[in-house]
Amino acid sequence: MSEIANLKQIIEGAIMAADQPLAIDLMISLFETDPPERADILQVLTEITADCEGRGFELKQVASGYRFQVRSDYGQWVSRLWEERPARYTRALLETLALIAYKQPITRGDIEEIRGVTVSTNIMRSLLEREWIRVVGHRDVPGRPAIYATTRTFLDYFDLKTLNELPTLSQIKDLDKINEELDLEDEIVEARTIELTPEQDAVEAEAEDASLDEVTDRVNEIQENIKNMFRQETPEEGGMDNLDEPDEPDAKPGLDGPDGQRQ
Repeated sequence: MSEIANLKQIIEGAIMAADQPLAIDLMISLFETDPPERADILQVLTEITADCEGRGFELKQVASGYRFQVRSDYGQWVSRLWEERPARYTRALLETLALIAYKQPITRGDIEEIRGVTVSTNIMRSLLEREWIRVVGHRDVPGRPAIYATTRTFLDYFDLKTLNELPTLSQIKDLDKINEELDLEDEIVEARTIELTPEQDAVEAEAEDASLDEVTDRVNEIQENIKNMFRQETPEEGGMDNLDEPDEPDAKPGLDGPDGQRQ
Protein backbone atom coordinates (compact mmCIF):
# COMPACT_ATOMS: atom_id res chain seq x y z
CA MET A 1 0.00 0.00 0.00
CA SER A 2 1.24 3.51 -0.82
CA GLU A 3 2.77 5.52 1.99
CA ILE A 4 0.91 8.65 0.82
CA ALA A 5 -1.21 9.98 3.66
CA ASN A 6 -4.90 10.17 3.09
CA LEU A 7 -4.65 8.58 -0.39
CA LYS A 8 -8.21 7.32 -0.13
CA GLN A 9 -9.57 10.75 0.75
CA ILE A 10 -7.60 12.41 -2.08
CA ILE A 11 -8.93 10.01 -4.68
CA GLU A 12 -12.43 10.28 -3.28
CA GLY A 13 -12.33 14.07 -3.42
CA ALA A 14 -10.89 14.10 -6.93
CA ILE A 15 -13.66 11.87 -8.26
CA MET A 16 -16.24 14.01 -6.53
CA ALA A 17 -14.86 17.26 -7.98
CA ALA A 18 -14.30 16.01 -11.53
CA ASP A 19 -16.89 17.01 -14.13
CA GLN A 20 -16.35 13.77 -16.01
CA PRO A 21 -15.35 10.18 -15.23
CA LEU A 22 -11.82 10.03 -13.84
CA ALA A 23 -9.38 7.52 -15.34
CA ILE A 24 -6.77 5.81 -13.16
CA ASP A 25 -3.91 7.38 -15.15
CA LEU A 26 -5.36 10.81 -14.41
CA MET A 27 -5.60 9.95 -10.70
CA ILE A 28 -1.93 9.00 -10.65
CA SER A 29 -1.00 12.23 -12.43
CA LEU A 30 -2.43 14.22 -9.51
CA PHE A 31 0.76 13.41 -7.55
CA GLU A 32 3.80 15.30 -8.84
CA THR A 33 6.31 13.32 -6.80
CA ASP A 34 6.26 9.74 -5.65
CA PRO A 35 3.02 8.84 -7.43
CA PRO A 36 1.11 5.83 -6.09
CA GLU A 37 1.13 2.50 -7.86
CA ARG A 38 -1.82 1.48 -10.00
CA ALA A 39 -2.48 -1.40 -7.60
CA ASP A 40 -2.76 1.08 -4.73
CA ILE A 41 -5.31 3.14 -6.66
CA LEU A 42 -7.35 0.04 -7.44
CA GLN A 43 -7.34 -0.99 -3.78
CA VAL A 44 -8.55 2.47 -2.75
CA LEU A 45 -11.32 2.36 -5.36
CA THR A 46 -12.43 -1.01 -4.01
CA GLU A 47 -12.64 0.43 -0.51
CA ILE A 48 -14.62 3.47 -1.70
CA THR A 49 -17.04 1.17 -3.54
CA ALA A 50 -17.60 -0.79 -0.34
CA ASP A 51 -18.14 2.43 1.64
CA CYS A 52 -20.97 3.39 -0.73
CA GLU A 53 -22.97 0.24 -0.02
CA GLY A 54 -26.35 1.08 1.44
CA ARG A 55 -26.09 4.74 0.44
CA GLY A 56 -28.04 6.73 -2.16
CA PHE A 57 -25.04 7.00 -4.50
CA GLU A 58 -22.41 4.64 -5.81
CA LEU A 59 -18.96 4.62 -7.35
CA LYS A 60 -19.54 3.59 -10.95
CA GLN A 61 -16.89 2.49 -13.43
CA VAL A 62 -17.68 3.42 -17.03
CA ALA A 63 -15.61 3.44 -20.19
CA SER A 64 -13.80 6.71 -19.40
CA GLY A 65 -13.09 5.98 -15.74
CA TYR A 66 -14.79 6.26 -12.34
CA ARG A 67 -17.53 8.62 -11.15
CA PHE A 68 -20.01 9.04 -8.33
CA GLN A 69 -23.63 8.85 -9.38
CA VAL A 70 -27.06 8.48 -7.84
CA ARG A 71 -28.29 4.93 -7.73
CA SER A 72 -30.88 4.26 -10.42
CA ASP A 73 -33.40 3.13 -7.77
CA TYR A 74 -33.67 6.73 -6.55
CA GLY A 75 -33.49 8.54 -9.86
CA GLN A 76 -37.20 9.34 -10.09
CA TRP A 77 -36.99 11.45 -6.91
CA VAL A 78 -33.63 13.10 -7.48
CA SER A 79 -34.57 14.09 -11.05
CA ARG A 80 -37.20 16.47 -9.66
CA LEU A 81 -34.41 18.81 -8.60
CA TRP A 82 -34.11 19.94 -12.21
CA GLU A 83 -36.91 21.88 -13.86
CA GLU A 84 -35.82 20.93 -17.36
CA ARG A 85 -37.20 17.66 -18.61
CA PRO A 86 -34.64 15.13 -19.80
CA ALA A 87 -33.92 15.07 -23.50
CA ARG A 88 -36.47 13.20 -25.59
CA TYR A 89 -35.20 10.93 -28.32
CA THR A 90 -37.22 9.82 -31.30
CA ARG A 91 -37.55 6.17 -32.19
CA ALA A 92 -35.76 6.83 -35.48
CA LEU A 93 -32.73 8.25 -33.64
CA LEU A 94 -32.60 5.34 -31.20
CA GLU A 95 -32.94 2.77 -33.99
CA THR A 96 -30.05 4.44 -35.85
CA LEU A 97 -27.92 4.53 -32.70
CA ALA A 98 -28.70 0.89 -31.94
CA LEU A 99 -27.67 -0.21 -35.42
CA ILE A 100 -24.37 1.65 -35.10
CA ALA A 101 -23.77 0.14 -31.65
CA TYR A 102 -24.54 -3.45 -32.69
CA LYS A 103 -23.28 -3.42 -36.30
CA GLN A 104 -20.27 -1.07 -36.09
CA PRO A 105 -18.33 -0.17 -38.10
CA ILE A 106 -21.23 0.75 -40.39
CA THR A 107 -22.05 3.32 -43.06
CA ARG A 108 -25.15 5.45 -43.41
CA GLY A 109 -26.12 3.45 -46.49
CA ASP A 110 -25.95 0.22 -44.48
CA ILE A 111 -28.27 1.73 -41.87
CA GLU A 112 -30.76 2.83 -44.53
CA GLU A 113 -30.71 -0.61 -46.13
CA ILE A 114 -31.49 -2.31 -42.81
CA ARG A 115 -34.17 0.17 -41.69
CA GLY A 116 -35.71 0.45 -45.14
CA VAL A 117 -35.98 4.25 -44.91
CA THR A 118 -33.70 7.22 -45.43
CA VAL A 119 -31.70 8.30 -42.39
CA SER A 120 -32.28 11.98 -41.65
CA THR A 121 -29.23 14.22 -41.78
CA ASN A 122 -30.41 15.81 -38.53
CA ILE A 123 -30.23 12.42 -36.79
CA MET A 124 -26.63 11.83 -37.84
CA ARG A 125 -25.69 15.42 -36.93
CA SER A 126 -27.35 15.08 -33.52
CA LEU A 127 -25.48 11.86 -32.74
CA LEU A 128 -22.18 13.41 -33.80
CA GLU A 129 -22.80 16.58 -31.78
CA ARG A 130 -23.57 14.52 -28.68
CA GLU A 131 -20.31 12.66 -29.36
CA TRP A 132 -22.12 9.34 -29.18
CA ILE A 133 -20.72 8.34 -32.57
CA ARG A 134 -17.67 9.30 -34.60
CA VAL A 135 -16.26 8.78 -38.07
CA VAL A 136 -13.58 6.07 -37.95
CA GLY A 137 -12.82 5.89 -41.66
CA HIS A 138 -14.24 5.81 -45.17
CA ARG A 139 -15.26 2.78 -47.21
CA ASP A 140 -13.19 2.27 -50.36
CA VAL A 141 -16.11 2.44 -52.80
CA PRO A 142 -17.36 5.20 -55.12
CA GLY A 143 -18.32 8.20 -53.02
CA ARG A 144 -16.17 6.99 -50.09
CA PRO A 145 -19.01 6.96 -47.52
CA ALA A 146 -18.08 7.61 -43.90
CA ILE A 147 -17.86 4.66 -41.51
CA TYR A 148 -19.36 5.22 -38.06
CA ALA A 149 -18.72 3.69 -34.63
CA THR A 150 -19.68 4.53 -31.06
CA THR A 151 -17.51 6.47 -28.62
CA ARG A 152 -16.53 6.36 -24.96
CA THR A 153 -19.04 9.15 -24.36
CA PHE A 154 -21.76 6.81 -25.61
CA LEU A 155 -20.64 4.14 -23.17
CA ASP A 156 -20.46 6.64 -20.32
CA TYR A 157 -23.95 7.96 -20.97
CA PHE A 158 -25.46 4.49 -20.86
CA ASP A 159 -23.39 3.35 -17.85
CA LEU A 160 -21.34 0.83 -19.81
CA LYS A 161 -17.68 -0.11 -19.48
CA THR A 162 -17.45 -1.93 -22.80
CA LEU A 163 -19.69 -2.83 -25.72
CA ASN A 164 -19.83 -6.36 -24.33
CA GLU A 165 -22.19 -5.04 -21.66
CA LEU A 166 -24.82 -4.14 -24.26
CA PRO A 167 -27.92 -6.31 -23.86
CA THR A 168 -28.28 -9.06 -26.40
CA LEU A 169 -31.03 -8.62 -28.96
CA SER A 170 -32.87 -11.60 -27.48
CA GLN A 171 -33.10 -9.70 -24.18
CA ILE A 172 -34.87 -6.74 -25.78
CA LYS A 173 -38.46 -7.95 -25.69
CA ASP A 174 -40.62 -5.63 -23.62
CA LEU A 175 -41.10 -2.66 -25.97
CA ASP A 176 -43.56 -0.95 -23.65
CA LYS A 177 -40.99 -0.94 -20.85
CA ILE A 178 -38.24 0.34 -23.13
CA ASN A 179 -40.54 3.09 -24.40
CA GLU A 180 -41.24 4.17 -20.80
CA GLU A 181 -37.61 4.11 -19.68
CA LEU A 182 -36.26 6.04 -22.67
CA ASP A 183 -39.19 8.49 -22.80
CA LEU A 184 -39.70 8.06 -26.53
CA GLU A 185 -41.53 10.72 -28.52
CA ASP A 186 -43.10 8.09 -30.75
CA GLU A 187 -45.31 6.28 -28.29
CA ILE A 188 -46.57 2.81 -28.98
CA VAL A 189 -50.28 2.95 -29.75
CA GLU A 190 -52.27 0.12 -28.29
CA ALA A 191 -55.04 -1.46 -30.30
CA ARG A 192 -58.51 -0.53 -29.05
CA THR A 193 -61.59 -2.71 -29.21
CA ILE A 194 -65.26 -1.98 -28.48
CA GLU A 195 -67.30 -4.65 -26.79
CA LEU A 196 -71.03 -4.71 -27.62
CA THR A 197 -73.76 -6.06 -25.40
CA PRO A 198 -76.11 -8.70 -26.90
CA GLU A 199 -78.81 -6.01 -27.31
CA GLN A 200 -76.41 -3.65 -29.12
CA ASP A 201 -75.18 -6.51 -31.27
CA ALA A 202 -78.77 -7.33 -32.32
CA VAL A 203 -79.49 -3.69 -33.21
CA GLU A 204 -76.34 -3.52 -35.31
CA ALA A 205 -77.32 -6.71 -37.14
CA GLU A 206 -80.82 -5.38 -37.87
CA ALA A 207 -79.40 -2.12 -39.21
CA GLU A 208 -77.06 -4.01 -41.51
CA ASP A 209 -79.92 -6.20 -42.78
CA ALA A 210 -82.12 -3.15 -43.43
CA SER A 211 -79.36 -1.40 -45.35
CA LEU A 212 -78.76 -4.51 -47.43
CA ASP A 213 -82.47 -4.79 -48.29
CA GLU A 214 -82.56 -1.16 -49.43
CA VAL A 215 -79.55 -1.65 -51.67
CA THR A 216 -81.04 -4.84 -53.14
CA ASP A 217 -84.34 -3.09 -53.94
CA ARG A 218 -82.53 -0.19 -55.60
CA VAL A 219 -80.40 -2.53 -57.73
CA ASN A 220 -83.51 -4.43 -58.83
CA GLU A 221 -85.23 -1.16 -59.75
CA ILE A 222 -82.29 0.02 -61.86
CA GLN A 223 -82.04 -3.37 -63.56
CA GLU A 224 -85.76 -3.28 -64.46
CA ASN A 225 -85.47 0.24 -65.90
CA ILE A 226 -82.62 -0.84 -68.13
CA LYS A 227 -84.65 -3.77 -69.38
CA ASN A 228 -87.55 -1.41 -70.22
CA MET A 229 -85.26 0.83 -72.29
CA PHE A 230 -84.19 -1.95 -74.61
CA ARG A 231 -87.21 -4.25 -74.54
CA GLN A 232 -89.31 -2.72 -77.38
CA GLU A 233 -86.60 -2.10 -79.99
CA THR A 234 -84.54 -4.52 -82.04
CA PRO A 235 -81.41 -3.48 -84.04
CA GLU A 236 -83.36 -3.76 -87.33
CA GLU A 237 -86.39 -1.74 -86.26
CA GLY A 238 -85.31 1.10 -83.94
CA GLY A 239 -81.52 1.21 -83.89
CA MET A 240 -79.60 3.48 -81.55
CA ASP A 241 -81.51 6.66 -82.54
CA ASN A 242 -84.57 5.72 -80.54
CA LEU A 243 -82.91 5.09 -77.21
CA ASP A 244 -83.93 8.50 -75.93
CA GLU A 245 -87.64 8.09 -76.75
CA PRO A 246 -89.87 7.79 -73.67
CA ASP A 247 -91.59 4.52 -72.90
CA GLU A 248 -95.31 4.12 -73.69
CA PRO A 249 -97.51 5.28 -70.81
CA ASP A 250 -99.11 1.88 -70.45
CA ALA A 251 -95.94 -0.14 -70.87
CA LYS A 252 -95.52 -2.71 -68.13
CA PRO A 253 -92.65 -4.98 -67.32
CA GLY A 254 -92.82 -8.36 -68.98
CA LEU A 255 -90.76 -11.15 -70.42
CA ASP A 256 -89.89 -11.66 -74.09
CA GLY A 257 -90.78 -14.94 -75.65
CA PRO A 258 -88.59 -17.08 -77.86
CA ASP A 259 -89.80 -15.22 -81.03
CA GLY A 260 -88.91 -11.78 -79.63
CA GLN A 261 -92.60 -10.76 -79.08
CA ARG A 262 -93.96 -9.67 -75.75
CA GLN A 263 -96.14 -12.21 -74.02
